[in-house]
Amino acid sequence: MTRQRPQKPKRTMGVRAHAALALAPVLNQRGALSGDVPEGVAPRDQGLYRALCFGVCRALPQLEALAERLLKSAFKQRDQDIHALLLIGLYQLYHMRIPAHAAVGETAGGARELNKEWATRVINGCLRRADRERDTLLADVEKTPAAAHWHPQWLLTLLQQSWPEQWRDIVTANNTPGPMTLRVNRRHQSRTQWLERLEGAGLAARPCPFSPDGLTLETPCDVEQLPGFQDGDVSVQDEAAQLAASLLLEGLKPHPASLRLLDACSAPGGKSAHLLECAPDSTLTALDSDATRLERVRETLARLNLSATLVAADATTDDWWDGVPFDGILLDAPCSGTGVIRRHPDIKALRREKDIAELAALQARLLDAQWQRLAPGGRLLYATCSVLPAENAEQITAFLARTPEARALPITADWGKPSGEGRQLMPTPDGHDGFFYALLEKAAN
Repeated sequence: MTRQRPQKPKRTMGVRAHAALALAPVLNQRGALSGDVPEGVAPRDQGLYRALCFGVCRALPQLEALAERLLKSAFKQRDQDIHALLLIGLYQLYHMRIPAHAAVGETAGGARELNKEWATRVINGCLRRADRERDTLLADVEKTPAAAHWHPQWLLTLLQQSWPEQWRDIVTANNTPGPMTLRVNRRHQSRTQWLERLEGAGLAARPCPFSPDGLTLETPCDVEQLPGFQDGDVSVQDEAAQLAASLLLEGLKPHPASLRLLDACSAPGGKSAHLLECAPDSTLTALDSDATRLERVRETLARLNLSATLVAADATTDDWWDGVPFDGILLDAPCSGTGVIRRHPDIKALRREKDIAELAALQARLLDAQWQRLAPGGRLLYATCSVLPAENAEQITAFLARTPEARALPITADWGKPSGEGRQLMPTPDGHDGFFYALLEKAAN
């Protein structure tokens, strides 16, 4: 009888190893950072997991510069998880209140948990040196603007060229985690009424200055703590994004009884929902090219007890359209995301300079396609979460030049600043994200 060897128990990974696995695809430019926490991360470590993943992405240009000086040679492509582990250790040492011995020891031990025993000594040696030579290393790398400002050089240059007076404020906001902002469902209760319920639950918030439905929490919390969240009383949405509904709907006249609306790039559904909350008698088509992301729209509308026609299709084509024009169209176009880096810091790793021209070309095609679906006298609201003029003011200027039946309507507001024929919001540390809006009207027949 052959005796079987006892199986070794499966090695459990600590939070740092899990974070390294999440960051490796970002460093390889093969995937975005997910907001979900892996099942293997203990509940007590979930906050640390998020802090490590998002913190490393936020400080990435500086951490990469430090790693370059500490390593004799770069890690191979297949060892990006170990490279991520080194960045995680550096972030702990330089930007978190974790004792140095714990940051070094636990991080080096993460290499063993990733089945790469050889890397423990490398990580240990680099982090010990980083701790010993902290001031010298930081002074050295921060001679480079990219490392000093935590932004890739190409993006830093674009911001400086585009906004010579504001670029430092933009960078500061990008490097600061954004607040948790909510949108109260006006169909269920007023903002004042829901704020009273929130305070009764022991949570503090302040009204947003520009969105009549918006509240900003003093301290972020799990959505399950929000009174009535599952009943659709409130949603999570940045204040800048909340401005879209009123901008599009104001001045639109129903034809004949209700508005026919299109949200042309609708996922994840926050703006679609807000349009229906503000114009409950309207019909809305929520269009998105990604069927998986469209499911998020479906879930959002279901929680809020709202209904819309959901269509998974390419917005630059007419295959899905029934030929009946829309009274109002929201085109929240795919963009660089440079106005929401604080919420999606992996943009610093994933975005490249060449992407801007490619995105601008796609935005132009989307604008031209949606314009054909707009009824005479109808309005199209163009929006991006970008701060780059090539995607915003310059995009609209070019569209108006080639579209004689289009005119830009003035946006008179106490938020943002005029930018070409539209209005630009910059990201603010305690307030809204960066966003651009332009309102276009089609000449009546």
